[in-house]
Formats: sequence, structure tokens, C-alpha cells
Amino acid sequence: MPQTITVTGKGVTLALLLWRAYGRAGATSAMRAAALRLNPGLAGQGPEIPLLTRVRLPDLPAPTSARPVVSLFD
Repeated sequence: MPQTITVTGKGVTLALLLWRAYGRAGATSAMRAAALRLNPGLAGQGPEIPLLTRVRLPDLPAPTSARPVVSLFD
């Protein structure tokens, strides 16, 4: 379920919100695109999100299947 965050500081960008919420997993173009789909009109407000704007953040994508580990020494 997407979470909603209210911007309370100046200079906050969508990339920064995603980074703070999800770390490296949030710092992808797919996450930014998903967040913009959840927040119509957000891109039209400029690069910095205005104070007290409520922003819905998408859920992280499901983890992909693990790759097999290859050992060079067995």
C-alpha cells in the first residue's frame, strides 16, 4: 500500500523523498515514474516540492528471484 508523506522542508525533491523512504531501492527511474503516476500534477510544480505538499510514494517492487551462486573453488 503506498505511503503518504507531507513535505516539511525546503529544497525537497521527489528523488530525495524516495531515497529517504527506501534507500538505494528508491533511487531508480522506475520508482520516480511510479511516484509521478501516483501524484498527477506533481511534475508541473517544479523540481522542488512546495512545503506542506502531500506526496504518495509507491510500494517497492517485489524482489526478483535470487541468482545461483557460482564458486570458483569447489
